[in-house]
Amino acid sequence: MKDAGRSGDEFFSPSIVRVSLGSAILLGLTRGRLDAEPTTIYLLTYRRGRCTANCGFCPQARDSTARSDMLSRVVWPPFPTVEVVDRVGKAFGDRRIRRVCIQSLNVPGILEEIISLARMIRLTSPVPISVSCQPLQREGMIRLREAGVNRVSVALDASTPKIFDEVKGASAGGPYTWEGHMEALRGAVEVFGRGSVTTHLIIGLGETEEEAVRTMQLCHDMGVYPALFAFTPIPGTRLAGRPRPPIEGYRRIQVAQYLITHGLAKYADMTFKDGVLKDFGVERSLLLRIVESGEPFMTSGCPGCNRPYYNERPSGPIYNYPKKPTLDEVREIKRQLSIH
Repeated sequence: MKDAGRSGDEFFSPSIVRVSLGSAILLGLTRGRLDAEPTTIYLLTYRRGRCTANCGFCPQARDSTARSDMLSRVVWPPFPTVEVVDRVGKAFGDRRIRRVCIQSLNVPGILEEIISLARMIRLTSPVPISVSCQPLQREGMIRLREAGVNRVSVALDASTPKIFDEVKGASAGGPYTWEGHMEALRGAVEVFGRGSVTTHLIIGLGETEEEAVRTMQLCHDMGVYPALFAFTPIPGTRLAGRPRPPIEGYRRIQVAQYLITHGLAKYADMTFKDGVLKDFGVERSLLLRIVESGEPFMTSGCPGCNRPYYNERPSGPIYNYPKKPTLDEVREIKRQLSIH
């Protein structure tokens, strides 16, 4: 079927879509127990093969031998798209969810698949739609916006050009470049506006805390929101042997991310020694109030995104809290930050 008004563009309806296990449980597509309900429904485009990219941390990578139904440590079973879309609309109408996020593999024809899925969702519900995808040309970004997408994410993942190249660029056998991602992020801001574009930074790929904070500031200055992930080693991926990041350093980076994205401090205000963050550049009273709120340690990303246990097991350690930390959890966070 042709999409009227766009000569030469194939419009099709993907019959199957992958759904994160937690999202599938919330939607009633499968049974299971949830320690924390997702506030966003996470979808993943379905293909039988693997991604054409070769990111060293990703189970979907071209050379990965990990389970093909995984992304990070989450299982994504497939379901009929029509049923998923219908249940998404009902869940949003019942105020059980705040957003739907379409995540995509880098495969031929993927833009048309994303657009088709977004249109199907938009026909049934006004639920906000985010798309996390590979770098697109400006025309592709415009088409996503016209299909009803209101936020887009292009994941840098790495905090430096060197690590980017090693993990997902040419040195990794991947198609990406740091400059290409930056150009795509700038183009996305032009199309969707400042504050409506996200990138992902995975902490634990070999960067220093200073390098991570510097890149967060760079993204923020561009109008891009930097969401934090903790590196998760997945068996079968090229980086499976790499350790998880130290929780103490991750907490410092979370506080810096919160201060930068809320306009309370800048990278230039902060002090580092041998790459380690030593001073946040704000008054102690403000720092203590922010830490005790628990907000910097909750999942960062698009509005309404809580990604329960994407980086960790419910038994911990918890890197990104899917809901407000308890008083006991805040006390543990303060211990990790050496704040008394």
